[in-house]
Amino acid sequence: MWQREREQFGFAVVPEVLEWNEIQSLVDSLSEIGLSRSKAGIRHMLRHKATAAIAYDSRLMAMARHVLDTDATPFHATLFDKSPNANWLVVWHQDTALPLQERAGAEGWGPWSVKQGAIYAHAPATALQRVLALRVHLDDSTPENGPLRVLPETHKLGVLSDDSIQEIAANAAPRDCVVATGGILAMRPLIVHASSKSRTYAPRRVLHIEYAASMNIAEGLRLASA
Repeated sequence: MWQREREQFGFAVVPEVLEWNEIQSLVDSLSEIGLSRSKAGIRHMLRHKATAAIAYDSRLMAMARHVLDTDATPFHATLFDKSPNANWLVVWHQDTALPLQERAGAEGWGPWSVKQGAIYAHAPATALQRVLALRVHLDDSTPENGPLRVLPETHKLGVLSDDSIQEIAANAAPRDCVVATGGILAMRPLIVHASSKSRTYAPRRVLHIEYAASMNIAEGLRLASA
């Protein structure tokens, strides 16, 4: 059923994918790493053994490969840790930037940037349609602690300008993605989404893992693992 919802609406909640003890083990491992926190989250989490193990877990791989292709693989992961000490809001947007191994003059790609030593470029819709994000919830996501908010079916509209996004958001009915610990939110990067600040002391930690149908995301362009 979640596959039909994801296809139609651009997102789907899949409950109880990981057991509580698996989540707790990951949380303990992250505490031991001693990650430095930034306001927007912690990038390049595939470099850490514990999070890479989750990304390559057979259950998540099966989900990604069912949607994308039998060769689908994770290429990027970010840890979002929203709490009273690190609280933020995110305006309506699409996830269009992808990490690449090198810069090239491919049509439809750009602007380009470098973030924490990695090359990124904003991608065209043809490439982003080959990407799926699986958001692993390490805590309960509730209406009070700044859950992801989406505009259903906007993933079908292609890459939108900022003005178009704001116009659509002003006239659309948003959905809050409330997910219990161990559940996964599957989403397309082109779905318009946002989140508000948390209004509670309850933490909201999410491991956001991106999968691609192939590391060769376009002719002459190869994704970087980060």
